[in-house]
Amino acid sequence: MPAIQRSEFALALNQVSNERGLDPAIVLETVKNAILAAYRKDHPGSELEEYTATLDANSGEAKIFHDKEDVTPPGFGRIAAQTAKQVILQKIREKEKEAIISDFKLKIGTIVNGMVLRFAGPNVIVDVGKTEAIMPPSEQIPNEKYHLNQRLVIYVLEIKEGVKGEEVVVSRANNGLLEGLFKREVPEVAQGAVEIKAIEREPGNRSKIAVASNQSGIDPVGSCVGQKGVRVQAIIQEFNGIEKIDIIQWQEDPKNYVTQALSPAKELQVEVDEKEKIAKVFVAPEELSLAIGKDGQNVRLASKLTGYRIEIEGKAELSKLPEEPAKPKEEPKVKAKKEKVEKVKTEEVPVKTQEASVGEDTAEEKKDEETAEVAKEIVQAAAEEQNKEKIVAEEEAKIDQVLETAQAEVKDQPADATHQALQAGETADKPS
Repeated sequence: MPAIQRSEFALALNQVSNERGLDPAIVLETVKNAILAAYRKDHPGSELEEYTATLDANSGEAKIFHDKEDVTPPGFGRIAAQTAKQVILQKIREKEKEAIISDFKLKIGTIVNGMVLRFAGPNVIVDVGKTEAIMPPSEQIPNEKYHLNQRLVIYVLEIKEGVKGEEVVVSRANNGLLEGLFKREVPEVAQGAVEIKAIEREPGNRSKIAVASNQSGIDPVGSCVGQKGVRVQAIIQEFNGIEKIDIIQWQEDPKNYVTQALSPAKELQVEVDEKEKIAKVFVAPEELSLAIGKDGQNVRLASKLTGYRIEIEGKAELSKLPEEPAKPKEEPKVKAKKEKVEKVKTEEVPVKTQEASVGEDTAEEKKDEETAEVAKEIVQAAAEEQNKEKIVAEEEAKIDQVLETAQAEVKDQPADATHQALQAGETADKPS
């Protein structure tokens, strides 16, 4: 059997079809339809139903027939080639998009890494590898700020029909993001040894997660927290540290489950109505604010987690604070005597208060007089010191004047006269 020699058209068609995962027959059929559309564009009066097109898969030669008559215009091969090129490229793009969408359909419900690409109004466009995903405002964490080229871990929520076809929708506020992060960070959760029973979130503020162990000897809470909190801290860092996470152990008993859900509050007394789904919780007064939480956040999340309506009341009997010592009871006779003494004291009170007020007035007057005398003494002492300083200054000025005059006289006298004056002074000093 002789070997079939294929042209460049056939080789290129097969190569592209194999690389992009396209069926060559579908591509050829699409190219035929495109060639007919191109012919109609050049011949507006013709009806496509009356014309047919053929395309040689080996050589790529295209022909137009009308009632089995070849009506191919001259130079139509170039138009057919351009049309075939455009159709093939369009088919490749459509097939690639379908492949990407089908790939992400398998990733719905999982977490992927992404990078903030741009902002389209309130929406955040995230690059997730082969395509772009959209994160609407309802799926964003309210108090989280996003910036360009920021790397995020996101949850693939759904694929919906958009303006430009099917779009991948991702989320940062969905509970699935927290579950996916625990599966990534905690091997026991990924392997199924620890099961996540329920998750409730207030995105950006606080989350509660109930876990249970499917194997004996495994602590579900300890496994999720990790040594020194390493595992849960890694998850908190994915939320930039703005969201706190409470991990509790799931319980079959509703009372114990409600008690665990209200942690970190302790020493709780729970009464459960399983028919009405109401749980009445009594707590010590000092633990009341801790059980309710900021703006009711703790009890609200616990109610969503357990499915019970939780009513919290303070109960003094549960308090562990030391009570004040009770006063000893008095006998009736002693009590009667004390009452008589108090009556007498109350009668004497007005007189004493008058005397006390007079004594207080005199004492205040004495204090005022003493302070006035002390002030006078201080003023007099200051005046005397100022006078002394003036006298000393005047005496120093006089001495300076005398010295200046003496120095001037000494300069005016001749040297012999000064020598004689000195001798006269010495003879005068000697005893006779």
